[in-house]
Amino acid sequence: MITDDLDRLIGIMPPAVRAALESQNDLDDLVEVVLDLGREAEARFPDRNEILTEAPLERSDLAHVVSEIGEFGADNRAGIERTLHRISAMRNRNGDVIGLTCRVGRSVVGTVDILRDVIEAGQSVLLLGRPGVGKTTLLRESARVLADELNKRVVVVDTSNEIAGDGDVPHHGIGRARRMQVPSPDRQHSVMIEAVENHMPEVIVIDEIGTQAEALAARTIAERGVMLIATAHGNTLDNLIQNPTLSDLVGGIQAVTLSDEEARRRNTQKTVLERKAPATFDVVVEIQAQDRLAVHHPLQEVVDKMLRGLALLPQIRTRTEDGEVEIQESRVEAQLTMPELEPLRTPVGRRRRKRLKLFPYAVSRGKLQRAVRDLGIPVMLVDQLRDAEVILTVKGHERRQPHRLRQARARGVRLEVIKSNTPFQIERFLRDEFQIEEGDHQEQSALDQVHQAVNEAIEDGRPVELAPQDNKMRRLQHEAVQEAGLNSASKGKGPYRRVVVYPN
Repeated sequence: MITDDLDRLIGIMPPAVRAALESQNDLDDLVEVVLDLGREAEARFPDRNEILTEAPLERSDLAHVVSEIGEFGADNRAGIERTLHRISAMRNRNGDVIGLTCRVGRSVVGTVDILRDVIEAGQSVLLLGRPGVGKTTLLRESARVLADELNKRVVVVDTSNEIAGDGDVPHHGIGRARRMQVPSPDRQHSVMIEAVENHMPEVIVIDEIGTQAEALAARTIAERGVMLIATAHGNTLDNLIQNPTLSDLVGGIQAVTLSDEEARRRNTQKTVLERKAPATFDVVVEIQAQDRLAVHHPLQEVVDKMLRGLALLPQIRTRTEDGEVEIQESRVEAQLTMPELEPLRTPVGRRRRKRLKLFPYAVSRGKLQRAVRDLGIPVMLVDQLRDAEVILTVKGHERRQPHRLRQARARGVRLEVIKSNTPFQIERFLRDEFQIEEGDHQEQSALDQVHQAVNEAIEDGRPVELAPQDNKMRRLQHEAVQEAGLNSASKGKGPYRRVVVYPN
């Protein structure tokens, strides 16, 4: 069930805009209305933009809307009392409103079903995903289920009234959860702590953890035994691990120098990356589309394996058209390698070649694996020098020519040198090695999804959904599936439209 109070939003619009909106026949899909001084009003839908007025908007039109809504906060956001709609202002140098973005807010009952078992288990959950993919909607529904159906004491820390709507009475979308408003974004961390100290919650719900102070407050809350449901800036777990401000949410990352004996025991280089502390959250969920989630759990184990250089495939949860939830369990691979199928298509500027056996010497294995995965190239990171075709090291170690390097070069193993152990230098080496142009990345990433999906469809005998892509990428994916001898179809609307690969 979807509750959007759309008539309340349409009712505050200037008369001409209101009439144009009421004539639309697909308002259930309306995303936002944009009102800019001196321009025509515009309605935005997932798959198109619609001009609503012939005449440009005047100051009186914007003033009409402003007079119908609540006061703007320090973040230039306001709302309509007891609704979830968000009105954001653009101002000139004098502080006058010259533009309004009127975002439709919807409460969708049932969205949490795809994650219900995790919520009911009392695990702290961190939601990631691009803007507009449904993080706040899932957050709101989680608060309602925890408060109403599981009888938990839930407090929503509501910055900008994003979760529970404008006004002093929270929207019914959060059920019987209590709501603490945050007067300005820079106070969110202090209100988080205040909620725990003053109101004895069992669950804290927070939207958009984005600063170090908020990450520290979240850790403090978790250490007191309070369950957390939150969103954070970033699309994937990789983003989070590499974010120096927010990596503390997954335990923090530090470089550790091992003794010679320990490095030999682990069969690794002396400097390795390790998790610094327990993770604040138990589960990280990447919202790839409204009906598709990638779930990383248990989080500490996942992060530890990633830092040790293991290639991880998260648990994939998909809601089918009949409302059922399909779960594809996570898998761990010992080494990061490409699928055994031959590439279905070779982008311009890249030559075909066999898998490269690469040994990193004084180069971060984790950074290398992320670059290999991002570029979608056939590389195996080997553990022994004797198995390597190429050794990659940094300039300082190459100058010293350690005994192991001299021996390997004497056996004919090629030595490649980069200036420093940074992601940029590592990726530049890999691009040069495989002759990858900058424009190839998106295309190859989309085709690599097809390789994996074709394998899964053949092995498991079931349809496999790919991540959303634009029209051009979907067309390439359909062609690649056809070349592999399988069938495919597109599914979803607008930015969530994606390819489904079907087994024969």
